[in-house]
Formats: sequence, C-alpha cells, structure tokens
Amino acid sequence: MKLQALALGAAILVLPLTGSLAQEIKLGATLSTTGPAASLGIPMKNTLQILPKEIEGVPVSWTILDDGTDTTQARRNAEKLASENVDLIIGGNTTPTSLATVEIAGRTQTPVLAIAPSPGIIEPVEGAKTWVFKVPLGERELAERTLASMSQRGVKTIGFIGFNDALGEGWLKEFERFAPKFGITISAVEKFARTDTSVVAQALKVLAARPDAVFVGATGTPAVLPTAQLRERGYKGLIYQASGVVNNDFLRVGGKNVDGVLIAAGPLLVASALPDANPSKATSLDFVKLYEATYGPGSASLFAGNAYDAWLLIRNAMSSALKVAKPGTPEFRAALRSALEKTDGLAVTNGVITFGPNNHGIFPPGTPVMLTVRNGTWALAN
Repeated sequence: MKLQALALGAAILVLPLTGSLAQEIKLGATLSTTGPAASLGIPMKNTLQILPKEIEGVPVSWTILDDGTDTTQARRNAEKLASENVDLIIGGNTTPTSLATVEIAGRTQTPVLAIAPSPGIIEPVEGAKTWVFKVPLGERELAERTLASMSQRGVKTIGFIGFNDALGEGWLKEFERFAPKFGITISAVEKFARTDTSVVAQALKVLAARPDAVFVGATGTPAVLPTAQLRERGYKGLIYQASGVVNNDFLRVGGKNVDGVLIAAGPLLVASALPDANPSKATSLDFVKLYEATYGPGSASLFAGNAYDAWLLIRNAMSSALKVAKPGTPEFRAALRSALEKTDGLAVTNGVITFGPNNHGIFPPGTPVMLTVRNGTWALAN
C-alpha cells in the first residue's frame, strides 16, 4: 500500500514537470539572405542567431528560411512555417515579400512581424492584416521627414528614381501625399528593377528636369546605381536615399559617389551622438554591444537592429500571452496577436512603439533622424 502511494505521489510530481519540459515557443522567419535584398536579410538573420534561447523560462526555437528576394518563395516559406505550427513569423524584409505573407497570416491565424517599410503591409487593419504588424519606421514617417529636410534646405523641385515594385510605389505615394505640404513639386519620376545593372536612361531623364534634389526610392546595394550615375554625369544637387541603404555594403559599393547623401532613418548607427534623454539611445547601444561582440566592430546595421526590435516586441508580448495559453496552440497565437496589439511605449532602436486596433506599425512623425555619409561613415546630418 505504501509502495502504491509512493508511486502515485511520484506520478503526481512528474506530470507537471513533463508538461513544462514539453512546452516550447516556436518562431519562424522568412528572410532574403540571397538575391538583391541580401544585404538587408543577412544582418537580420545574424541577429536572430544571437538572441536569448528562452523567454520567461520557456525554450525558444527558430526556423529561418531564405526567400531569395522572391515573392513566390516568401509565400512558400510562410506556408511551410505555418504548417509547422510556429507561434509567430518574422518576415519578409522587403515590401513585396512581406505582402506575400499577409494572406497566410490571416488564413492560418499566425501573427506576422514584417520588417519592411510600407504602410500597405498593415493598412487597412482589417481581415488578414489584423494578424500583421510592421516593425521598422515606414515610408510615411520617413517621406515626411525627408521632405521637411528638403524644405529646410530650400528645395522646391525634386526628381524621383525608385524601384518598379511595391516598395518604389509606396515611396512615391507618400512623396505625392506630403510634397504639397512643403511647397515641393515632383518634376520627374523614373523607375528601375532591383536586378538592373544600369539606370543611365532614367538618370538622364531626371537630369533633364533639372530638379533641386533627387530622391532614390530603393534599398540595398542596387540603390547605389542612380546616385552613382547622377554624380558621374555632373549632378550637383542634393541626393536623398531611402532608409533601406543604411548599412556598410552601401558604403562599400558606393564609395565616394555616396558621400554627402542624406537619409531619414532610425538613430541606431548614431546612437552614441544622441542626447541621453532619447528613448532609443540605451536600447541601441545595448544592441550594438551585443551584435558587435559576435560579428566584430562596426558590423551593426539598421537592418540588424530591426530584427532586434522584432525580438523586443516578441519578448514584451510573450509575458502576457504565456499566462493565457500554451505555445503551439491557436489560443496562444491569438493571445500573442492581442498582446502585440496592446504594445504601449516600448523603446526600440527605431524609436518608441505603440500599437493599437487601428495602428499596427506607424511611428510618430518626429521619430526619424537625418543621417548623412561623411568621409565614408554614417553621421548625423547638420
């Protein structure tokens, strides 16, 4: 009888332990670690590989897939991750690849954190998009800050050269939205493909319009092309770039041609120059220390920081979701989505994130800072 009681007691003790050990948070990511957007996706993957292995004592596992900067593959990756019952998907890291995940997020009711700038990924917040959140600063905030900078420098006319995809269209839409507010006219619009090796024709057409400034609505190293070809043809006006160029690959490929360009972006790479009261300063410096301890001095980039911001969002939301349901269940994914939507005043490398039922990723207008390239390095613009 005593033996039976002991055995029963042991079983009672073992069962909760077994349940705890079986619990695991499964996270997935579809990133462009090859293809034209690889200079964005690789540092994001690097960040995910050095993050803590648990949240609130619960183990975290990652499945990271390469979409090759291809929307069809991004969709396949999202389908695969959802079929494997991940609790959340990060991706894509471009506007087109992020848009490819939206339908899957809604159909499988899996939260998605897109690391891409277009408001179109999350707006309107209805249907499938109620499951999607945007992590980085977006085209809306960045375009308004860019145009404000142009206005302060006396710009009245601008040329636009952008990608011929959803990202380029998104930037153009926001420039058209805000340009009248600053008394600025868009005098030329040209487009090019991410895989193009020359944009001479587009550059010549923009030069013919004689704009005071040119904005390049492109990301990664392909964004060097318009700037280089404008400079090589003697353009002396201001050149502004999209925030998707803020990494060392852009500096390496662009060389002297990109010295002096201006970019509205998050403050990560100039965090040490920020006032101590800036809410992003401490978070940014902590991340740079973490990242460079593994990948070396000067290796941190805006895109690596965006992935870290996604992690901060996940960690913040998990604390309440774990109290509601067990990872790996539809109830947990719903709780996680709800917790993400209630994010309030979370300091990240890009600024301060506050979500809500009608806002899944738009930052306050004054969040971006103006960066420039000075002697081959990133610096705060004067």
